[in-house]
Amino acid sequence: MGKLSGKAAVVTGGASGIGRAIVETFAAEGARVVIADIQEEAGAGVAARVDGAVFQRTDVTCEADVEAAVARAVSEFGTLDIMVNNAGGFGQRGSVLELTGEGFDRTMGLLVKSVMFGMKHAGRVMAPRRSGSILSTASIAGLQPGQGPHLYATAKAAVVFLTKSVALELGEHNVRVNALCPGGVATPLVLGALGLGQEALASIRGAMAKTQAIPRPGDALDIARAAVWLACDDADYVTGQALAIDGAEGTGLAWSKQALK
Repeated sequence: MGKLSGKAAVVTGGASGIGRAIVETFAAEGARVVIADIQEEAGAGVAARVDGAVFQRTDVTCEADVEAAVARAVSEFGTLDIMVNNAGGFGQRGSVLELTGEGFDRTMGLLVKSVMFGMKHAGRVMAPRRSGSILSTASIAGLQPGQGPHLYATAKAAVVFLTKSVALELGEHNVRVNALCPGGVATPLVLGALGLGQEALASIRGAMAKTQAIPRPGDALDIARAAVWLACDDADYVTGQALAIDGAEGTGLAWSKQALK
């Protein structure tokens, strides 16, 4: 039996990158999964390849869509045990001297409001059942300044704080709420944000390998494995946490043996 056998999950942004890795790893551990994503062709393709997965077109900035994704899990699988609020993007980037109110609203809607929608509608199912795990993808950029663009980092910090706050409320219902905080992971989102294609993947991974203590780049599977642990019963006393999965990238400057001399 897998660590998630018999459990039902919703994973937003599950059609690509970290989200797809979470979907595939959850399914390998026995979970049934609703892939909630705005990318219809990619999402349907993942669902066709993964046993126990179905696709639900979802714009996470629209509350009705998030509510419908949760309802799909309940109607399809009879319950909802795990909610992963993973969909996102970098939002507006640039100097504070150039940021706009419109860009701020768009970024916060995609990265924060969407997480609140997921917590709200998953919590409405989980609290009466007195069981469930809610995970949200934040970032080490939300734990320490200087790890990402201003608005992205601010939004991810908000996700961390919202996680801790909601964990206090839902804990009395035995619903756990945690955040995943990846470091650098070479996903299509990152490559796209840098204006690079898949041909640049090797060089980006090489650069990422030099930014943390563990000398290899982060991989989407690293994040997915952490998500499995936080979602499964092995972590049933863990809530309100922001878990960094970053090879110590967010701990400080890249370590060097020269520091010992």
